[in-house]
Amino acid sequence: MNHLLLRLRPGVLLAGSMLAFLWPVRAQETDLTQTPNPARAGIAKSFAEQIGPGQGDAFTPGSSLFLIQRDPFRSIARGRQLFQRKFTLAQGLGPRTLDGVGSIANDASIGAGLADSCASCHGRPRGAAGFGGDVFTRPDSRDAPHLFGLGLVEMLADEITQDLRAIRTAAVNLARAQNKRLSLPLRSKGIEYGWISAGPDGSVDTSRVEGVDADLRVRPFFAQGGTISIREFLVGALNAEMGLEAVDPLLLAASRGADVVTPSGMRLTGSQDRIEAPVAHGETDDPDRDGVVNEYPASVVDHMEFYLLNYFKPGTYRQGWVENLGRQAMERMGCTKCHVPDLVIERDRRVADVETRHDPQQQGINGLFATATPLFVEVPDGSGYAPRKVPAGGRFVVRNVFADFKRHDLGPAFHERNFDGTVQREFMTEPLWGVGSTAPYGHDGRSINLREVILRHGGEAERSRRIFERSSAFEQEAVLAFLNSLVIFGPPDTASNLDPAVPSTPGFPLFGHGSIKLSVLFNVPGDPE
Repeated sequence: MNHLLLRLRPGVLLAGSMLAFLWPVRAQETDLTQTPNPARAGIAKSFAEQIGPGQGDAFTPGSSLFLIQRDPFRSIARGRQLFQRKFTLAQGLGPRTLDGVGSIANDASIGAGLADSCASCHGRPRGAAGFGGDVFTRPDSRDAPHLFGLGLVEMLADEITQDLRAIRTAAVNLARAQNKRLSLPLRSKGIEYGWISAGPDGSVDTSRVEGVDADLRVRPFFAQGGTISIREFLVGALNAEMGLEAVDPLLLAASRGADVVTPSGMRLTGSQDRIEAPVAHGETDDPDRDGVVNEYPASVVDHMEFYLLNYFKPGTYRQGWVENLGRQAMERMGCTKCHVPDLVIERDRRVADVETRHDPQQQGINGLFATATPLFVEVPDGSGYAPRKVPAGGRFVVRNVFADFKRHDLGPAFHERNFDGTVQREFMTEPLWGVGSTAPYGHDGRSINLREVILRHGGEAERSRRIFERSSAFEQEAVLAFLNSLVIFGPPDTASNLDPAVPSTPGFPLFGHGSIKLSVLFNVPGDPE
């Protein structure tokens, strides 16, 4: 394990381990300033301490930008605690949108309910940013998906968007140069998105674009493909599901047409894209009239975005010859035409990766082992503070994602009613990683197991479903076995190259010995997260 000497402020050196959590991971937590207890179970810092001195900059100790740039694993740890935090009315929790009364056809968030923690809807398995919630934002409900690999999904979608838009620009320039109308194929990362046509006058025809909006922006979040970025998703969910009104000048500027870059490196191109504005436009705004202002400041939005950018990707459970046969069968059946197994990110914005696989030698719970790898470089700046830890920005192969980042019509069994009487017919291809752990299935949770959700496929996937139905019982079971090997997991109970997570360890699992560690381990008495 690499040990670092980190200078956090002039004259103070702290020793730590490069990728380690000091603090145990749980599903939902209160903080010790609100709920003191002999076991000292809970978040050590108050919400005010987590907010710190605000966004600040790289020279403002304790600010969100300082931590993200110089102490990124502490920022991740803080984001995790914010994700688990149970908020109170005094902190701005609630009310529901319009207190749950009004035209739900105009604003579906009226049916979202009221949770006091992000982990209320995304809390399974234990200690994970997983799945488990269900909301009445559609007449037939919507299930809350797991959030594993969220940063990789955001990066893939954004790179695909950049590729498609570059092809559009090339088509326009070529049509002008050749003084004739022409068409170019829209292709990114081996995925086909139809054709784009351009005329010598600069006009563009998008009628043959497939699986993505005419603006060529891939929107990977929500089943119908509605949101561009983690930051939008986060700020919107805080308001709709928790009644917490985030103050975010970056999102506000982007919603008004500006191009901005978030502290996590996501480019929000407000000049080209529709960006959802936060409901609170400033620190003194109180749109829900609960008497609490600045309920969720920009600094904690920064930590949460950075946490979710760097969150674990799903793992793989036991994979033997039967599972390998199942994967091959999926290719033969045509499943992998839409559920593309592996995709490449050209510029990875994360600071670490965790690869989690089944290891028969492990004594810990679930037999999984995680290998953490740093993905940053240190850049000293002579400030007297810790060197900046900058994402290395290399290529990264995203394995087992099984998605094509396109919308498809899977037939009437997947069609969804909206409150305004319309019907949603197309949905984003659901990434299959983690599918072995996340029953029930479908955006609405109506399919009780993997076999049933496969048999539910129609429309563009009908041919593949029929091949599955006509395959031998053994081959069908092999496909199901492979899908069941794609899992998510509870970080507290997963062994890693940073922690053995052996159940025989004294205190396991009461004191979090199983935590996958992803934060700088600081030996600072009284200063845990």
